[in-house]
Amino acid sequence: MNICGIIAEYNPFHNGHAYHIEQTKKETKCDAIVVVMSGNFIQRGVPALFDKWTRTKMALQNGADLVIELPSYYATSSAEYFAQGSVALLDGLGVVNNISFGSNTNDLDALKRIANVLYLEPENYKKLLQSELKRGTSYPIARSNALKNFLKKEYSAKYISDILLDSNNILGIEYLKALLYSNSQIKPVLIERKGTSYNSTNIVDNMCSATAIRELLEKNELKTVEKVMPDDSFKLINQEILHGRAPMFLKNYEKEILYTLRKSSTEELLNIADVTEGLENLLKKASNEGMELESIIDIVKTKRYTRTRVQRILLHTLLDVTKTAVEDYKYNPQYIRVLGFTKNGEKVLSQIGNSSNLPVVTSVGKFLKNANETSKKMLEKDIMATNIYTLGYQIPKYRTVNLDYTMPVVIV
Repeated sequence: MNICGIIAEYNPFHNGHAYHIEQTKKETKCDAIVVVMSGNFIQRGVPALFDKWTRTKMALQNGADLVIELPSYYATSSAEYFAQGSVALLDGLGVVNNISFGSNTNDLDALKRIANVLYLEPENYKKLLQSELKRGTSYPIARSNALKNFLKKEYSAKYISDILLDSNNILGIEYLKALLYSNSQIKPVLIERKGTSYNSTNIVDNMCSATAIRELLEKNELKTVEKVMPDDSFKLINQEILHGRAPMFLKNYEKEILYTLRKSSTEELLNIADVTEGLENLLKKASNEGMELESIIDIVKTKRYTRTRVQRILLHTLLDVTKTAVEDYKYNPQYIRVLGFTKNGEKVLSQIGNSSNLPVVTSVGKFLKNANETSKKMLEKDIMATNIYTLGYQIPKYRTVNLDYTMPVVIV
């Protein structure tokens, strides 16, 4: 089979995602699409608006054939680690021919050139980067300035700047870099986005970004949301909202995060992923002063540390994601956790079973009985993440544990 991979969060699934899948099928003429999807917490350092099984069903109803979970260690990390884990998982399937990603540019060559610089890290580029960092700027801005300077003979500074301002482009570059690092045979396919950019809150025809939908959901403007999502996807999210299981925001976990910060020593906080020396003291002080979560984010967020990074730190603290664990699992997924599939996806699973060295997990309980310690630790983190995720539900009866054991694989 000709199989194409897509890396996604579908937070939530909207018409732009449906367009991406449709165009991917046209471009690659693939027989099936495999989606590597984040679980219940995502890369921006926040909970997913809707749980992973709801989002899996949305994807399968709209063109995906198989959805597998990206473990929390990767799903909640920086763009670099997110991409590394995702690409390693797609590579580990042993059946994927292409990886398709959306972008606000159609210039795949420019994205490849930037990825190549970041992968090889030429000495001149490293010097430029260090010079920028010494000025106290955040890493993303320092990297952008260094790249503009390094590539000035090939591209204008504005062109590079425009590329690096878009979140989808940044992720695409990280996917390309990860493909280089793993010497993967998977070929990248770029699909130019239709409608609005990733962070735009505008609605163009029936298209808008997930960012816009998140804002609309926070304001409870469901009639507008309905216009920009496939009908079946909207029915699913409406059902979850009616049951008080969505939408989920970081503020739903304010007390849990504050509790974790207060009970942790500064030494323990320093060991949390993304925490650099000095931040642990600031986090501890802010949490002890009885501040709201939003106030803590504003205090810790500086010229050097972006809001997204601070949110990731808070989430890593809640989930106890350490620097050591993130490094240990770098490019090292342990299994293929199946969240859902179609009839066509079942054929893909059969092919994966014959081609992959990674075990396929359809029953968490059965897998854990015989799993080695490394695999067990990775999967148990996802189980814990779900157990924490349900604490944010409005209705107490839904705040149950061990859904990863009891929720069936989604079959469409």
